[in-house]
Amino acid sequence: MLIKLVDDIDLNEAYHYLRHPGAGAVNLFIGTVRDQGQGKAVTRLSFEAYEEMALREMQKIGAGALEKWPLKKLLIVHTKGEKQVGEPVVVVGVSAPHRDVSFEACRHLIDTLKQRVPIWKKEFYTDQSSWINAHP
Repeated sequence: MLIKLVDDIDLNEAYHYLRHPGAGAVNLFIGTVRDQGQGKAVTRLSFEAYEEMALREMQKIGAGALEKWPLKKLLIVHTKGEKQVGEPVVVVGVSAPHRDVSFEACRHLIDTLKQRVPIWKKEFYTDQSSWINAHP
């Protein structure tokens, strides 16, 4: 299991980590900065985390998924700091013997991360900024 908070996400590293000879499916969800938020044009985002607690919760989420599904590998990686429109900010992924399991587990990882992990984002608009729970 690979769990990290990073300055920049390397999508090639994520895919290569998840590869496994017993996996018929590798599933990656990549969350990116979109150009709209709160009905306004977004210019960039800034992420902050309570790192110790965030990593601990990410570990728990990953361990729970490994208990629930027959996964070969799993990763949860989230960025911190400033990100521009289009940049990846979170990647969750799994490798599994079959696609149904990989889709179900991957969806669970991102949904649970958004509910439980203490990460906040500040949205910057053309005229102001606003702090928002990154994972409401």
